[in-house]
Amino acid sequence: MTGPVRVKICGLTRPADIAAVVAAQAAYVGLNFFPRSPRHVIPQVAREIALAAPPGLGRVGLFVDADNALYDSVLDEVPLDFLQLHGAESPERMADLRARYGLPLIKVVGISDADDLPVLVEFGRVADILLVDAKPPRGAVLPGGNGLAFDWRLIAGRRWLCPWMLAGGLTAENVAQAIRMTGARQVDVSSGVESAPGVKDAARIAEFVRAATGALA
Repeated sequence: MTGPVRVKICGLTRPADIAAVVAAQAAYVGLNFFPRSPRHVIPQVAREIALAAPPGLGRVGLFVDADNALYDSVLDEVPLDFLQLHGAESPERMADLRARYGLPLIKVVGISDADDLPVLVEFGRVADILLVDAKPPRGAVLPGGNGLAFDWRLIAGRRWLCPWMLAGGLTAENVAQAIRMTGARQVDVSSGVESAPGVKDAARIAEFVRAATGALA
């Protein structure tokens, strides 16, 4: 992927947050439909947020091992452009979701050491975008959004069969270094632009996007 670094601001919980995302010129906005997350939104609120997004801002729905009933209830109400799969979804489940809903799929893969890298190759064959995240600690309640980074040297200079995005513990202070070290052209942030869990901060969003998009300047 060429061009400027693209930023995804994930876990919006309020329609008013869209203004900060748009002003910062992020490329994607994420809506979390995992009930155990502090960033979980019900479909009615997610619909307001999604409808407030201007054309060109990718609207991503985050799901964790969801059944078709949940996907149906969300997609009946919320206009989404991508499905982000943050659980143990198999390539076969991904094929089923693509066929059922006709939306591109972002597959999250957690990394902690070199033993996890082959999974990226496997999912790179079936995902539209890979999201390379830090593997959650053992016993963690959340599969992501824990504010943890992994050793970026593990993926430095690597490429897969589809575009990819870097996540995990990114902040305005470290995102430029992460981009330069890994070669990422897309980055994802949630807790790194919050004043409290689930509460996005407009100034932090702007600072993060500036740091990410200026990393390769």
